[in-house]
Amino acid sequence: MTSRTKLSAQDLRVAITTFAGLLRSHKEVINRLNVFPVPDGDTGTNMTLTVESVVEAFGPLGDDATMDEVCTAIARGSLMGARGNSGVILSQLLRGLVEKFKSVAAVTPALLAESLSHADVLARQAVVRPVEGTILSVARAAAQGANAASASMSKLVRGARDRAREALAHTPEQLPVLKQAGVVDSGGTGLLLFFDALCHVVSDDPLPIPPSLESVEVHAVATSRVADSSALSPRFEVMYLLDAEDARMHAFREVWSGIGDSIVIVGGDGLYNCHIHTDEIGAAIEAALDAGRPREIRVTDLAEQVLEERWVRDAATAAIEADGPAPVTAVVAVVAGEGIGRIFQSLGVRVLVNGGQSMNPSTADLVDAVRATGSGEVIVLPNNQNIVPVANQVDALVDQSVSVVPTTSIVGGFAALLAYDPGADGSTNVEAMIAATQHVAAGEVTRAVRDTVTDAGDVHEGDWIGIGAGAVRSIAESLEAASIGLLDAMFLEEHELLTIIEGEGSSASATRQISDYVAEAHPAVGVEVHHGGQPLYPYYFGLE
Repeated sequence: MTSRTKLSAQDLRVAITTFAGLLRSHKEVINRLNVFPVPDGDTGTNMTLTVESVVEAFGPLGDDATMDEVCTAIARGSLMGARGNSGVILSQLLRGLVEKFKSVAAVTPALLAESLSHADVLARQAVVRPVEGTILSVARAAAQGANAASASMSKLVRGARDRAREALAHTPEQLPVLKQAGVVDSGGTGLLLFFDALCHVVSDDPLPIPPSLESVEVHAVATSRVADSSALSPRFEVMYLLDAEDARMHAFREVWSGIGDSIVIVGGDGLYNCHIHTDEIGAAIEAALDAGRPREIRVTDLAEQVLEERWVRDAATAAIEADGPAPVTAVVAVVAGEGIGRIFQSLGVRVLVNGGQSMNPSTADLVDAVRATGSGEVIVLPNNQNIVPVANQVDALVDQSVSVVPTTSIVGGFAALLAYDPGADGSTNVEAMIAATQHVAAGEVTRAVRDTVTDAGDVHEGDWIGIGAGAVRSIAESLEAASIGLLDAMFLEEHELLTIIEGEGSSASATRQISDYVAEAHPAVGVEVHHGGQPLYPYYFGLE
């Protein structure tokens, strides 16, 4: 194959599509670079979703699409689809890269080198407090490598890739947390794949094969964010699209600078994608209301961010509606797991919205679900503390009267529904449902994917951990032992009922051992078992 001397619109489209494929195949490896014990869908997932949004934007374009059409799809698709800190920065890099391509028929080596430098500058401008040892360092090195080897397109893309690879290897020397964990930066790892894709399109260089997960060793020694959520500050990640006049964005940035960090704001011409880590969710959203109109608001609790990969993959929630006439007061509930959905529907939920910890449904998703109920009064059960702030936005956006019962767990949602009366008005239901949730203690069991240290003791990869009240309460080699240890730590004298919700990884044998423990240690406590089918958590527990 003869190396290309210029990049056509089709070449650029193939490079981005190839990049998306590489991110998909490397996603789990990139995610594994995180240093906490709970399965975490962060950088790899967010970068993949961002670029897949671009590929989706390519869909309506024909094979003869112009450079302007391809570049518009890249800029618009990445802006609208950006998720997480890494996804927003990647969006700005892609937007900066193609900004000067739109007016040309083909991209020369000189223009590509210039545009990589332009993308580097814009990405750093978008980050309020740039940090070295991150994706930004890799992007700058790639631009420098391109400009030092711009004699031909082949030399340029290989120069960019090689310098990016060197910079990525150097990131542990720039960030102590990376050096401590023995890993390179995850965002930089994802960005390097873009230059691999360019080298493949330009010079037919082979594409990298993702290493096995077992070969990616992470040596984390840190207090778990689950074990001590108060130690993590800022605690929440807030993201949204913001329709605002450009002139208002300076004041918006000033407000955000005072309430958080990891701030990335990208966009222009009246539309911005905004990302911040903060303890002040309300202030972060109020700043947007002062500047313009926020939409697709997503709030993630960084102390409990858990990968629910199956739900994240589609990057959308699916509303599942009940049949029959609309009740006086309808319920919309957010769920993860088909079994949980069936149980919620049997308890009277009118519309289900698929979602959970990592894939928080947007405000628009909940608005659509509320409208689909057909009822004049609607109650929303978020069933996750990340989703409560988003649910609170819905009432102002619909004609119906919407109330939120701020459930933070699936078992809390169960308890609330036991007090639900579809024939009563909204205020009566809210009062009864909130009262029902106040007597529920929730717990969950999952498996550690790497070594770390928590307040409950050392956690090793493969250990089962029980989590309750925002902390790791038990650590064991078996699922049964971790579950019993968690319950032993949770039980209070006044508890009368244990609800067990079986998820993926549970077994009849384990459930029987847990039930036998309760019968022996707490004979006055009744036990109810339901099949929820939730991913990653073999058991949810609720004590009432």
